[in-house]
Amino acid sequence: MGLGHGVLGCSLFLMAQGFYSANDDVVELNPSNFNREVLQSNSLWLIEFYAPWCGHCQSLTADWKKTATALKGIVKVGAVDADQHKSLGGQYGVRGFPTIKIFGANKNKPDDYQGARSSQAIVDGALNALRTLVKDRMSGRSGGSDYSKQSGGGGGDSKKNVVELTDDNFDRLVLDSGEVWLVEFFAPWCGHCKSLEPEWAAAASAVKEQTKDKVHLGAVDATVHQGLASRYGVRGFPTIKIFKKGEEPEDYQGGRTRGDIIARALDLFSDNAAPPELLEILNPDVLKKTCDDNQLCVIAVLPHILDTGAAGRNSYLEVMMKMAEKYKKKTWGWLWTEAGAQMELEASLGIGGFGYPAMAAINARKMKFALLKGSFSETGIHEFLRDLSVGRGSTATVGGGALPKINSVEAWDGKDGELPVEDDYDLSDVDLDDDTGREEL
Repeated sequence: MGLGHGVLGCSLFLMAQGFYSANDDVVELNPSNFNREVLQSNSLWLIEFYAPWCGHCQSLTADWKKTATALKGIVKVGAVDADQHKSLGGQYGVRGFPTIKIFGANKNKPDDYQGARSSQAIVDGALNALRTLVKDRMSGRSGGSDYSKQSGGGGGDSKKNVVELTDDNFDRLVLDSGEVWLVEFFAPWCGHCKSLEPEWAAAASAVKEQTKDKVHLGAVDATVHQGLASRYGVRGFPTIKIFKKGEEPEDYQGGRTRGDIIARALDLFSDNAAPPELLEILNPDVLKKTCDDNQLCVIAVLPHILDTGAAGRNSYLEVMMKMAEKYKKKTWGWLWTEAGAQMELEASLGIGGFGYPAMAAINARKMKFALLKGSFSETGIHEFLRDLSVGRGSTATVGGGALPKINSVEAWDGKDGELPVEDDYDLSDVDLDDDTGREEL
């Protein structure tokens, strides 16, 4: 009990005080200073995205401070309270804590740090990234931040992801598309519009990638296309409106940093997106593609059809589909297989032929997995996935360190199972009344 209270007290203290102080060499970053300190900097940055309540984050704090001191004057080391500054975490696809990213030559596309979380390993990773940055600069590749080019009026590649909308193409591209659009109505002479331009361009690039081109950012020069501006009641600049299929446009009410815009776009995407498809593991390609394309692949091993019948199996699949809907904001894949159909997969996850239904979540990038320990129910699975999404729960290495061999099998036909047909025996020559050799009791 004493230890438990001590940990709780420490957690509460950290939540109230923050992880880092002015005396540390770690730079505390937030939406107000991130642009100036990181994006417009020519330095290489190592940044931890953390949540004050995260136990792994608390454990990392001492090593992170030690790392910052060791790299002082060589590599910048920062930290973002992504629980408080959700828009900043969302901008860079942070889904769990702690997440460490390396902001190098292209500040708009940081690399994930994949190494161990000791100070020595982190320092080694930072120095390797620094060597790569220096080599790129010596070979003539850009070593500075792309952000300064975008905001300086040159535009950069990111501007191409902002769709130029006009009186002629607006209905076809926006209203008839059936997809979500955020549209900025601007005037070239407007100072606030000029300030928004690099944020809008950077957000457009991130949103296109993170929603797989399902949410779009557009821009209308309202001084040229006055009919559009009048049609949607635009009175001031910039005005941002949200267009969704079959609904009246609504005014965008959020902040105007790229992080705010991205966060709102991702919310719109998840609200309007269909849940991910629940696939049966029928061949190696299904497993590989799903696990490679998604941050996690959630796999259920369901009882044999003879044990549950179609109704029982469908009840398990229904639970999974509800969870896929609930967690559709996450970039996760959802798979299932019948017990015994993929024995090597079961062995690699330590499921081992019993305890069905079972569930595991695999991070194929790290070849780590976690097992559902609670009930195979909405509540049990929700608790399991919630813990994973915030960096809690125990993990293990996938057996063999790679995705296992997968058998090609026939898809379930949706019907009850049938017992295997035994060979027929001819009983015509058997005298069932022959009691020879028997003694009556």
